[in-house]
Amino acid sequence: MKKVILSSLVAGLIIFIAGVYSNAQDIVKAVAVLNPTQNNKVTGTVTFSKVELGVKVVADIKGLTPGNHGFHIHQFGDCSAPNADSAGGHFNPQAKKHGAPESMERHAGDFGNLIADSSGRAYLERTDAVISLSGPDSIIGRGIIVHEGSDDMTTQPTGNAGGRVACGVIGIAGP
Repeated sequence: MKKVILSSLVAGLIIFIAGVYSNAQDIVKAVAVLNPTQNNKVTGTVTFSKVELGVKVVADIKGLTPGNHGFHIHQFGDCSAPNADSAGGHFNPQAKKHGAPESMERHAGDFGNLIADSSGRAYLERTDAVISLSGPDSIIGRGIIVHEGSDDMTTQPTGNAGGRVACGVIGIAGP
């Protein structure tokens, strides 16, 4: 009896995983809603759309201090800690060094800096050929973080961008 139940559970799990994997192949758009970490007021949205040359990233953020702010995809889609440390480190499936978004040597999650204007608003639009919305290195379910300071794009492993002022989880978007 135990073997039958266990076999049924394993078969059900395999069917579930296969269904999730096949659906993941069809993902063309994702979104993250950013919420402030403790004692911050940064909010915004980041959309990810599959395009011919990779993934188009559009970020619209407000509540920042004027200037540069590190902007990265992090390992885990967990923003539960007051300072968002629960999101882990930068998403780095290829075990590369930290770098600029246009560098050959960079974490998949290295997006460089958002530049906030005098009103605290930052807008970024770029296409990234490293990240993916499907497959084993997918960004779906990962965290996206805005940092308090500028990413110097050289300090290992984080770019010395300081604390986390906003966190969101990247989820599948509707059509």
